[in-house]
Amino acid sequence: MLSLRKILGLILLFLLIESAVTAQGTRLLRQPSLSANHISFSYGGDIWITELSSQKTLRLTSTAAVESNPHISPDGKWVVFNSNRSGNTAVYIVSIEGGTPKRLTWHPSASLARGWSADGKHVLFATSRETAPTGFDHLWRVSVEGGPSTLLSKQWGTDGSYSPDGKQIVIDRVDRWDVEWRNYRGGQNTPLVILNLTDQTEKLITNESTFDIQPLWLGDKVYFLSDRDWTSNIWSYTPASGELKQITSVTGSDIKWLGGHGNKLAFERDGYLHLHDLTTNETKQLSIFIQADFPWAETKWEDVTKNARAVSLSATGKRAIMEARGEIFTIPVEHGDARNMTLSSGAADHAPVWSPKGNEVAWFSDVDGKGYALMIAAQDGITKPRSISIGESKMAWEPTWSPDGKHLAFADDDLRIRIVEMATGTIKTVDVGGGNIERGDMGLTWSSDSKWLAYSKSGSNNFRQIIVWSAKDNSTHSITNSFADSHSPAWDRDGHHLYFLASTELALASGWANTSSMMADPNYAAYVINLRKEDLSPFKTA
Repeated sequence: MLSLRKILGLILLFLLIESAVTAQGTRLLRQPSLSANHISFSYGGDIWITELSSQKTLRLTSTAAVESNPHISPDGKWVVFNSNRSGNTAVYIVSIEGGTPKRLTWHPSASLARGWSADGKHVLFATSRETAPTGFDHLWRVSVEGGPSTLLSKQWGTDGSYSPDGKQIVIDRVDRWDVEWRNYRGGQNTPLVILNLTDQTEKLITNESTFDIQPLWLGDKVYFLSDRDWTSNIWSYTPASGELKQITSVTGSDIKWLGGHGNKLAFERDGYLHLHDLTTNETKQLSIFIQADFPWAETKWEDVTKNARAVSLSATGKRAIMEARGEIFTIPVEHGDARNMTLSSGAADHAPVWSPKGNEVAWFSDVDGKGYALMIAAQDGITKPRSISIGESKMAWEPTWSPDGKHLAFADDDLRIRIVEMATGTIKTVDVGGGNIERGDMGLTWSSDSKWLAYSKSGSNNFRQIIVWSAKDNSTHSITNSFADSHSPAWDRDGHHLYFLASTELALASGWANTSSMMADPNYAAYVINLRKEDLSPFKTA
């Protein structure tokens, strides 16, 4: 038997583990901004503020609009933020004690709050106004009292932070179109710029095409996020000496957002907010708990008629099936009632397809919480669906039932073309696609005798070819020219012909990121292949 000491030790260990788990607080807190006494952040599309000493949390906004980018004023009394409550994204200001926010920007172009002037009299924001025909951001400022906005500099700028004396500003010039492209080393990664506001001279913070973002000027240093060590960490740069220093050394998940005040930095990581003391070099996670209602997220009746997709008719032509807002419906063409086949508002159901006889339907669902599975149910929606695991596939597209009802083909997130044997639920991979951008658009289609599967697949030159897979011997065959871009295969019911679309002049347009292709304007035409050597050309008469 366990001794009393061991029992008490186990109880203490359990309490410590439990307290460590419960102390984590609410997750998905984002975009922290720090003052001496408070931290402001966005959560659930609203702006919140927490008192650091007591953890008392106040909700500053409560609308169905999307509100983000909070920034506490230098005196700690105000918060500016973004909201689209009036239709377009504008900058608003509100007291840290709450109340009705005041709108500061009114231009139709979006205005993104970026911070404050050193004296707290102006708000800094980024906008692409007055940059037609191609939009790019400049930094502007507007008085906290409202009124006209003023262009800060003609230098590009999507983010920035003033020096303490207000005479300089550190600028991130480029608005990245994919902020989650981890370890990207392309042309969007430009150096942070220290701009002298008096004579517009510049000094670059040297980088080697690294992802340097979220500049923050505190004291004599500029702090920013950088993936120089292949994980986004906090770094500092001293303009006077040019010294570059790494502040944090986390591995695994990135640090996503940076704020700061005095000798403390606030950052977001893994959905939690953290404080880093620059004096002691210690980091702690804040335990902030959100308890509030979100009336716009409550269960309600929703008209989904304008959200229908993946629509197809049954074999009898009497009902249509469709996906809308993560539910699967069948709808009568003339008489009868609509049926919700899934009734699972907490799951994502998609890509419905009829069985060849029309007596069953199949779709993909994550209803069991273990990833996506193939669901098969009677079309009347009465019986419980049968679930077939799709194994290592994390997502699936283009379910295509063979005409004999024995197999179902689909394409997954790794471009694998997979075939399910419906009787046993076993799955095999028959081919792998050529490029990620063709996921969900490979045109899987069965021949009328269920012996062949046709689809398109990108080659090394980015041109798609029509491939056919044989159910008899599990072989694949390319049946179109590698220098033509071919897609959308369709079998003739007579079993003698295969139709598809193709272009023989795609040329440079195959490289979507190649600026040489900007003027390419390829034409596509319908083509037909004789499947039997003895058949005459369909364009010739006997």
